[in-house]
Amino acid sequence: MGEEKKQREAENQLPPECQTAGEVPAENCFGFHIEEELKKLPARPGVYIMHDEKDAIIYVGKAVSLKNRVRQYFQKSRNKGPKIEQMVTKIRRFEYIVTDTELEALVLENNLIKEHSPRYNTMLKDDKTYPFIKVTVGEDYPRIFLTRRMLKDKAKYYGPYTSALAVRDMIDFIRRLYKIRSCSRKLPAEIGSGRPCLNYHIKQCDAPCQGLISREEYRRSVEQAMEFLDGHYEPIFRMLEERMLEASAAMEFEAAATWRDLLTSARQIAQRQKITHGDGEDKDVLAMAAEGTDAIVQVFFIRDGKLIGREHFWVRIGMGEPMGEVLSSFIKQFYAGTPYVPKELMLEAEAADQELLAEWLSSRRGSKVTISVPRRGTKEKLIEMAHANADIVLRHDRERIKREEGRTIGAMKEIADWLGLGQIRRVEAFDISHISGFESVGSMVVFEKGKPKNSDYRKFRLRTIQGVDDYASMREVLTRRFSHGLEEREKLKDMEEFGSFSVFPDLIMMDGGKGQVHVAQEVLESLGLDIPVCGMVKDDHHRTRGLYFRDEELPIDTRSEGFKLITRVQDEAHRFAIEYHRSRRTKEQVHSVLDDIPGIGPARRKALMRAFASMDELRKASVDQLAAIPSMDSRSAESVYRFFHRQNDENMLT
Repeated sequence: MGEEKKQREAENQLPPECQTAGEVPAENCFGFHIEEELKKLPARPGVYIMHDEKDAIIYVGKAVSLKNRVRQYFQKSRNKGPKIEQMVTKIRRFEYIVTDTELEALVLENNLIKEHSPRYNTMLKDDKTYPFIKVTVGEDYPRIFLTRRMLKDKAKYYGPYTSALAVRDMIDFIRRLYKIRSCSRKLPAEIGSGRPCLNYHIKQCDAPCQGLISREEYRRSVEQAMEFLDGHYEPIFRMLEERMLEASAAMEFEAAATWRDLLTSARQIAQRQKITHGDGEDKDVLAMAAEGTDAIVQVFFIRDGKLIGREHFWVRIGMGEPMGEVLSSFIKQFYAGTPYVPKELMLEAEAADQELLAEWLSSRRGSKVTISVPRRGTKEKLIEMAHANADIVLRHDRERIKREEGRTIGAMKEIADWLGLGQIRRVEAFDISHISGFESVGSMVVFEKGKPKNSDYRKFRLRTIQGVDDYASMREVLTRRFSHGLEEREKLKDMEEFGSFSVFPDLIMMDGGKGQVHVAQEVLESLGLDIPVCGMVKDDHHRTRGLYFRDEELPIDTRSEGFKLITRVQDEAHRFAIEYHRSRRTKEQVHSVLDDIPGIGPARRKALMRAFASMDELRKASVDQLAAIPSMDSRSAESVYRFFHRQNDENMLT
């Protein structure tokens, strides 16, 4: 009965982020007051990101004015449609990234949607959204053309752009103006073969295929075209405008319209954005805003050349402390705890000991890492955008971030101090769930920097344990988790990547006292691992009263943020285990009933279990619905239908 009672409690509890040991804050469960945060929104273009009660991203949108657009979601008078109405009820907090232009917001929105696949966004099934201009600089006689796929080759890419029509017009203009070839001949190998194409005869190509222009002269024309694409627009704008006016003055209105359209296309191309980079490399962009002893460090994450996310960090600094010192300290702390180090760090200002930091990061990555301070071009604009976002966060979110830091990172530090440990970044907690030994399962939940990391949660269906034996069950779960982690580490040791199992915790929390802790320590010792383990000791009312660590019980302040975090970790491990156990029970019940249906073997049984979430749904299904399921045919569908309806008839007769 104890497990059943625990299950009922878990089904009614709040999500882990919202649990505050019985105390409900004035703000919502993230310390986020939506009405207050709406007042702080800037009237600037950008991207807004909606989170639900589990802090998962459920919607990403762009806005010309963040202030106007985001407020519309929370206005009752507006007709938003059923999908958005439903989404709004699930929003618990939102964040935003300010951009310089609407175009940048549009491209960033696209990157974030592809990265996070939010539930309420319409998802495209391919990756061909925005066009690029590609210049094949690796060829002796380069070509310029439109592409929608950015490869890691020797070519140079410009974009992405939002108008394919404008890109095609501009490529056509560049080819005509600079006489760039449009053919795909392999030069110089094919020089002299065949005849020159029509473009040569209408004076739109200098026929490098016939050797009528030298390689050096041809490449000078390509470089001039690239200067335009690199941002030297004004000479082209002036030339196009002059020709448009000349044609208009000569009453050649058709020609004037052509020059006008080319000028429009050129101006669209000139709206270059910095959200996507043509080099396809992994970079982190770090910028900082400070006021007094408070600072925000903003980190933009660029992966495969695309800005896919950001994080901001609250930092306590000394009055007047130089930015280079702060950035140096931040880099050492942040990249000591993260499993992945990118190829390049771009900083707002030069960090103290920058060369030494680059050497240390290179040793962590296993290949060269560069640290740069961009002073011009797109990279500098990206730094400026990161700084602008850091400044907004510092001005608008100071008090809320301090409270959030207290609930998360501050709570982790509090727990570390109680246990006499150094920095705790990652915590793992485990729990076992069963009813009288039936379908025993285990759960593993992960908290990083005080927040749940749902992607690293794991479920375990126990293989070796029959009946009620929580200690043996926990031994199996821990052995499988850390054995798998060691195997994964061995496989990936020569690669620049980490699996979720290969990242080990700084602390293991057991949902029990002395016995559970000793089981965990025995498993770790047998595998040659040294990871601190503590147990959550409960009182007579099943509430945590202290921590069991190194063979003694440590009292803890039950009003502290550390205690509230321990409660959230404990409840989340318990909730996750019970949810998995419930799903296993349901599947087992469905499985056992399907065994009795004639003509339904293992493959069709699995297909039915995938297609229907419950027995009630399966009973209500028509023959046509059953026959539409993969691996089912009309005869097997009739068999299933007759089985349930004959059962219903027999039940009615009795």
